[in-house]
Amino acid sequence: MKMTLQLSLPFHLLRPATASALTSWLRHLCTSRQWYKKDANESKNDAIEPKNDAIEPKNGAIEPKNDASEPKDQWVEGLEKLKERFQEIHHRDVAFPYYADICVIGGGAVGASVAYWLKQRNEKLNVVVLERDPSYSYASSTLSVGGIRQQFSLPENIQLSQFGINFLRTMGRNLQVEGRDPPNPSFSPHGYMFAATEEGMDQLVKNIHLQRKYGAKVELLTANDLKQQFPWMNVEGLAGASHGLEGEGSFDPWAVIYALKRKTISLGGHYIHGEAVGFAFDKTLEGEFFGHIGSQFNRIDKVLVKMDSGEMRFVKAAYYVVAAGAFAKNIAEMAGIGKGEGLLRHVLPIEPRKRYVFVFHCPDGPGFDCPMFIDPSGVYFRREGLAGVYLSGRSPPSPDLEPPISNLDVDYSFFDNHIWPILAHRVPAFQALKLRSAWAGYYDTCYFDENAIIGPHPYHSNMYFAAGFSGHGIQQSMGVGRVVSEMIIDGKCVTIDLGRFGFSRIMLNKPLLEENIV
Repeated sequence: MKMTLQLSLPFHLLRPATASALTSWLRHLCTSRQWYKKDANESKNDAIEPKNDAIEPKNGAIEPKNDASEPKDQWVEGLEKLKERFQEIHHRDVAFPYYADICVIGGGAVGASVAYWLKQRNEKLNVVVLERDPSYSYASSTLSVGGIRQQFSLPENIQLSQFGINFLRTMGRNLQVEGRDPPNPSFSPHGYMFAATEEGMDQLVKNIHLQRKYGAKVELLTANDLKQQFPWMNVEGLAGASHGLEGEGSFDPWAVIYALKRKTISLGGHYIHGEAVGFAFDKTLEGEFFGHIGSQFNRIDKVLVKMDSGEMRFVKAAYYVVAAGAFAKNIAEMAGIGKGEGLLRHVLPIEPRKRYVFVFHCPDGPGFDCPMFIDPSGVYFRREGLAGVYLSGRSPPSPDLEPPISNLDVDYSFFDNHIWPILAHRVPAFQALKLRSAWAGYYDTCYFDENAIIGPHPYHSNMYFAAGFSGHGIQQSMGVGRVVSEMIIDGKCVTIDLGRFGFSRIMLNKPLLEENIV
């Protein structure tokens, strides 16, 4: 019985020298009569006898002489695999980055920062960013109020914001692309003010001492100080407040994300409009099929990407960084995290929670001295521009008031029932405010302790997390991107030690609580 193998290889995709060498090798392979096969009874040191099966080319086809009872020769199987490989290459989009050093899943503020710092530190790295919403219409980053503050209760959070404020000061120079105007974050300096009742003053004072230890300029104000410096404020029920004097304010999130993306692309990075929908695992181990979790693998081999057109492609990388914000848990589950046993039984405790931002007008409200004010109830407001416009919001005061996350529709009754009464009490002028508009966005909430999860997964050693910022992602993104790049390139944290933010605290059930959550 004769077997015919037709070869149709796309040599035009190869370099001329490579094509020539491969052609010569195939010609020699197909015409040579020196096929060797070791006899099973021979020892390793015995001579190898040549196999005498003749192979003759006929009409452009390769016809190995083979008995029906004998298995297919290994060289024929190799040629078939080679043919399949070339056909696969032939149908690929040559402009698509199928192979990368690092693949970042999520191109919002955090993912864009990770990609930028990787390319900025080593321009030779091949970095690919997957983003399913390149317009950022639903991104948590662009739907945030764009605030940055140093008033936190954990050293890591203070340092991340300090890194961020310095980054904003220099981004016009560091993120400039030749031939383009320098980016402008439109930073508006105004302090944050955390007001406290008598019950909360001890924690407030403790926080101020820590913040000052790390160089933050924060003042402690009593109720009388508040009344004198901010006469528009009703201080009833307040014992005091902390007030940031510099390095705090608001900026344009879109401007920062766009500048990071543009700079990364100018350095050779790739952005793909596609969605990660599954993983393939190392073929040398079990669990190599998409969506199937085996028992022995420990390394992710490829990510399956659904393009905007619906076409399925893949990206094979050495490292994967999950910066998918509120939906990072979905990506983790594709890798079996929270679905398996042992190290895979621990879920990534991140979920989307919808938050509203309301825009109202009050011509007689606070002026230039208006900080980003956070009431003990959790209601916040700040001035937006110079025309008597303000932004306000609040996290739900109880779990039963959490809004549904199936869409980003706004429930205006939440403002009427849970925000406006407190605004009107704290600032009497706000009794006459008029609501203009509102929008909603997702917090990528780490419901374990409301702090980010940063670093590698203990089982999938080539998967890193940078998610779960619980509303602080835009202000911490610049520092986190730097640290994640250090974890991958240097193997350790250099700029800021974020070791306590790793996945291990989830496994050990040791929450790292942040007291100043807005």
